[in-house]
Amino acid sequence: MSKANWLPIAGIASSLIVLGCASVDSSANLDALTQQAVASSFRDQGIAKVDRLQQDESNAACSAADVAGVPLDAKRSAAIEAANLTTVQWPKDGKLVGDWKEGEKIAQNGRGMTWTDKAGSANGGNCYNCHQISKEEISFGTLGPSLYNYGKIRGITDPGSAESKAMVEYTWGKVWNAKAYNACSGMPRFGHAGILTEAQVRDVVALLVDPKSPVNR
Repeated sequence: MSKANWLPIAGIASSLIVLGCASVDSSANLDALTQQAVASSFRDQGIAKVDRLQQDESNAACSAADVAGVPLDAKRSAAIEAANLTTVQWPKDGKLVGDWKEGEKIAQNGRGMTWTDKAGSANGGNCYNCHQISKEEISFGTLGPSLYNYGKIRGITDPGSAESKAMVEYTWGKVWNAKAYNACSGMPRFGHAGILTEAQVRDVVALLVDPKSPVNR
């Protein structure tokens, strides 16, 4: 599915809302009609499969809370975070920090996972789409918090030290599956969803915690 395939959805949803005002007797019926319209608008093509439209339990709970206009209750949030924490895969060799220069390339790269990409090809992280990462970058998104000085603020002077271990592990887990630490995080679950490989996650972690990285200079 390319970005172009998503464009009709806003129009479909708007039409269904109008239809709902006139003839749909419940929000459940409107939801069903929306799901039918979305399902009929997509098809498997290349590596992009329609199963991307299926929400897991975590996303479904957060979406329902958002639609209702109420925050997810603390007990449900804790359960979602605990369940997602169990999915975090720690590096087989125990090495959490890679090459920040490679991590910078990944952060700048927004390519991947479209129907024209080949299966197994490397994806980017597109980190700058949501975060400020370095002071040199003048164009970045603000959906997520600024990550500039991420490691410095957290006192990581030596990523391999025992004193820094807990924070470096947290950073790995956050990149791997953000919902393990924030139930309704909008951040992609890069490792859990197979967007980035273990090696790529290692390099992104390096970008964030290495004192030599532009993030911390």
